[in-house]
Amino acid sequence: MKTYFLDTNIFLRYLTNDDPIKADRVEQLLRRAASGKVLLTTTELVMAEIIWVLESYYEVSREQIAEQVRAILATEGLETVNGDLVGQALEYYLADNVDFVDGYIAALMKKKGIAEVFS
Repeated sequence: MKTYFLDTNIFLRYLTNDDPIKADRVEQLLRRAASGKVLLTTTELVMAEIIWVLESYYEVSREQIAEQVRAILATEGLETVNGDLVGQALEYYLADNVDFVDGYIAALMKKKGIAEVFS
């Protein structure tokens, strides 16, 4: 089975529907993955960039961003490298009003049992 890597632009086209033709193509690809015809993969860096672009360019609320990223993480047929850390980082991002990357660092520290950070 073929595996494809999805970058930030793929998700942004789908989430914003700013290019309906491309958004439809992305939806078709996601359906192919959900039906087991292809495998998709992405990384936590792509998630961080999605969040940054949605926040800074599209001015989407944190709550909406978290909802959209959680939906991505739950997408059948899509593997997100370190998706567990992305999910925990979203919790910090919402609850503690920190940048997503800072939330990700906190999640990684917790997972690794690191209690102190130099900044």
